[in-house]
Amino acid sequence: MSLIRWQPLKELDTLRRQMNHLFDEMIHSDREFDQFPQLENALWGPAIELKETDKDVILKAVVPGIEAKELNVQVSENAVSITGEHREEKRTEEKGYFRSEVQYGQFQRTVPLPVSVKHDEVQSEFKDGVLTLTLPKAESSHRNVTKIDLTTQEKAREAVVQQRQHDEHLQETIHERAAEEMGSAGAH
Repeated sequence: MSLIRWQPLKELDTLRRQMNHLFDEMIHSDREFDQFPQLENALWGPAIELKETDKDVILKAVVPGIEAKELNVQVSENAVSITGEHREEKRTEEKGYFRSEVQYGQFQRTVPLPVSVKHDEVQSEFKDGVLTLTLPKAESSHRNVTKIDLTTQEKAREAVVQQRQHDEHLQETIHERAAEEMGSAGAH
């Protein structure tokens, strides 16, 4: 009978990934993730840094020990998917033990973007295990700020009141003139 060594950190990492996936599903609609094939046996996901500038969204993914040819990067208007595999180096240790905290196996990370991007104009750089994607914002996604004039409703209300007062004044004037004409016609 062989013993299986308990690895609590691996179990915590699995729990963390499952919780991240759960929150991503709750917060973001399925349409953002359905466009990318899902790896069921993905063991880990790269750390991500997302930054928004006036013109671009910049995404950095840390994938140490992985070559560019082992990465599959797909970009849509609303999300980025990064998949690949970190292959384990085969080592044999004859004397003593060694410790490895490096994660091996397939990985996938789908990142929802805060704004729509021009997915066909993405610029990429891969250097020292860091993938950098510069995603130009789509024209409609530039956040135009519009100041809302909260006094407009009050001005409209005042205009309605003035119009109503004017109409009432006209009605009173018409009634007065009609009464005068009736009074002067009755005197004749």
